[in-house]
Amino acid sequence: MTAIFAKQALLATGWAYDTRLMLADGKITAILPNRACEPTDLQVDTLLPTVANLHSHSFQRAMAGMTEYRLAGRDSFWTWRDLMYRFTAHLTPEQIEAIAALVFLEMQESGYAAVGEFHYLHHQKNGTPYDTLSEHSDRIMAAAGETGIGLTHLPVLYSYAGVGEKPLEAGQQRFGNTVDQFCKLVEQTKSTIAALPADCRVGIAPHSLRATSPSDLHQVLQAYGTGPVHIHIAEQPKEVREVQAGLGARPVEWLLANAPVAQNWCLIHATHMTESETRDMARSGAVAGLCPITEANLGDGAFNGARYLEAGGAFGVGSDSNVLISLTEELRTLEYSQRLRDLSRNVLVQGEGSVGHAIYTAAARGGAQALGRTAGEITEGALADLVAIDSSHPSLCGLGCDQLLDGLVFASKDQVVTDLWSAGRHCVQHGRHIGRDAIVRRYRKAIASLLTALK
Repeated sequence: MTAIFAKQALLATGWAYDTRLMLADGKITAILPNRACEPTDLQVDTLLPTVANLHSHSFQRAMAGMTEYRLAGRDSFWTWRDLMYRFTAHLTPEQIEAIAALVFLEMQESGYAAVGEFHYLHHQKNGTPYDTLSEHSDRIMAAAGETGIGLTHLPVLYSYAGVGEKPLEAGQQRFGNTVDQFCKLVEQTKSTIAALPADCRVGIAPHSLRATSPSDLHQVLQAYGTGPVHIHIAEQPKEVREVQAGLGARPVEWLLANAPVAQNWCLIHATHMTESETRDMARSGAVAGLCPITEANLGDGAFNGARYLEAGGAFGVGSDSNVLISLTEELRTLEYSQRLRDLSRNVLVQGEGSVGHAIYTAAARGGAQALGRTAGEITEGALADLVAIDSSHPSLCGLGCDQLLDGLVFASKDQVVTDLWSAGRHCVQHGRHIGRDAIVRRYRKAIASLLTALK
């Protein structure tokens, strides 16, 4: 049994003071406000529910800063993708594990207790499967085990280069699986993840409507559609045009009409939607997986946030390409993208109220929903996904509880995080991950060997 004493805590019912939380078996077993601190309690300043990072491609973290050089002509997502393919051609299993461990550490130090790893790099450098089909997934799970992060692993079905079952291109050979191979991969991954803590789980990720076919999508949903299902959708105008030409409808429109989209689904990006698609997606119960830093970095565009919230839609955030891992930056970029597009302020709140509080708490609930975690709020019986921040930090010290999340989202950086628990595992203490030194050393070694191979 672990006890945490918080000067103030944001519970599901609102702010509470001088609160003791009792944790056991990774869950919150009791919440006791207005209590005295006991000698053995872990003392923190301000305790919040964490936000889950619902969309990550961890290996892309090693590319950060490598793709910001303008090439001849007009750069776009598609030119970035070509560079990414050349980069992935050299990654080894050991490097993938070392990169993932650093990414998960950085997420936890930023305030994320859990991650949805949307993993599509499956095979050897020439596209041949490993003897163990789940070799790379096993490496991701090893990194999760080392860091203690709560993992929802999402093996990706990636079979085609475009709508109409176009053959995979050379740079995509490491991604490709048939439906039968994919099902074997999922089963192997489920076997491996059983060695991790009980809050870790496996879902599935049909990559996109471009990279699957309607029949393949139907088959994998028949087999695994009751758990978390994540899919890239409507990220780029070119993708929208391709799907509309090949399938006869826009991506979100087609998916909602042809798949059982519900609360266990997460639709990643959904950047380019009509008004009716926005309303229909919100009403489906699915979570919009928004990645504002990556979407800005790749020039994707801004999500239709105000209309989506008006229709009651759920959302969460993810770090996607991991060019920058920062929870506070992700949330404020989300709001600022709306302000820049609409020439307005304080957009992502319904009616009157704190924008920071609205964004943070909605992302916490939506992220937990997308990853299949009983988290997102501090309540008895929920997973102990908790983050402590220092309200005496200069960026926050002038704010009361009613403004504290505004300060966190718009005026502070991740350095205000002092402690983090992933399902009760106390992974960040005094602002540092407990395994930081060894993980950073191994990452630097992996990057040095990768850069040698890239020459």
